[in-house]
Amino acid sequence: MAEQQEEKFTSLDKLGEFGLIEHLTREFPLRNASSIKGIGDDCAVLEYLDKHTVVTTDLLVEGVHFDLTYVPPRHLGYKAVMVNLSDVYAMNAMPKQILVSIAVSNRFGIEFLDELYAGMRMACDVYDVDLVGGDTTSSYSGLMISITAIGEAEENEIVYRSGAKVNDLIVVSGDLGGAYMGLQLLEREKSVFQSDKDMQPDLKGNEYVLERQLKPEARKDVPEILHGLGVKPTSMIDVSDGLSSEILHICKESKVGAAIYEEKIPIDPSVYKLCEEFNLTTTTVALNGGEDYELLFTIDMKDHDKIKGNPNFSIIGHITEESAGKNIVTRDGKFMELTAQGWNALKRES
Repeated sequence: MAEQQEEKFTSLDKLGEFGLIEHLTREFPLRNASSIKGIGDDCAVLEYLDKHTVVTTDLLVEGVHFDLTYVPPRHLGYKAVMVNLSDVYAMNAMPKQILVSIAVSNRFGIEFLDELYAGMRMACDVYDVDLVGGDTTSSYSGLMISITAIGEAEENEIVYRSGAKVNDLIVVSGDLGGAYMGLQLLEREKSVFQSDKDMQPDLKGNEYVLERQLKPEARKDVPEILHGLGVKPTSMIDVSDGLSSEILHICKESKVGAAIYEEKIPIDPSVYKLCEEFNLTTTTVALNGGEDYELLFTIDMKDHDKIKGNPNFSIIGHITEESAGKNIVTRDGKFMELTAQGWNALKRES
């Protein structure tokens, strides 16, 4: 058996802060006309003449949002960009630029950061966005990644959470629960490995849920499909914290109620299989799991026939009067109140 080659490690202090920025961003070309000046000056320069600009930001912290035990740096870089772009698509807008800031300790070498930024570069290629700035600094508590995304849309095309109306249909793209079950699988195999270092992870046959967790995709196709169908959502949000949390966000901002039908929630067969294995209910996983990054939106009843039967979408319920509450209608016809039990980064540990 060939001797394992020692992994190369180049200390960050070999380059210094500005040298590191130049090193990590040297292969990010500018591709959007609105990107006038990218990295290399005190500020990026962007030009928006006749459209509205949308801006969003997310902070990912090691040990809170990701675990480097099983998340490869390239996947982490890709996902870190993607979760921000998903917010832009949820506004019915198109992302154009990102700014990336990282705080990193000296336990990471340049090789690790090269892989992290390779994932970011791949995301920029797939979603056609420009990296135009950011910052680097040191950290005493692990890796932190902060990404800001900037997008554009025509004023009359932007969709807010606050536009849902009584009798609107509630629609979701794709399927739900896969990312959460991918996380459960990875955590289980991590626990097994930590108790016995000779045990190798058993992940075969679970590629779908693992990809949903480690390399999710923002639904950039949804605004395009809806535009082609002649449908403009009345409200929209991305599913990052679980279906129930997102429904409640729309209801709060729109001052309405909602009825979701359990039997209509789209769930992949692989999620059913894993839920049985983990003794979890698929409905609970879909409502509270999070990180699916599908788009949840409402449409006017008159657009029903345009959406009906489209393989990209599932009609899962309708908007009600606020006084009717926010409910899930179970398979046996019972009404149960929706509660937000999804991801909460500030939740106190027991």
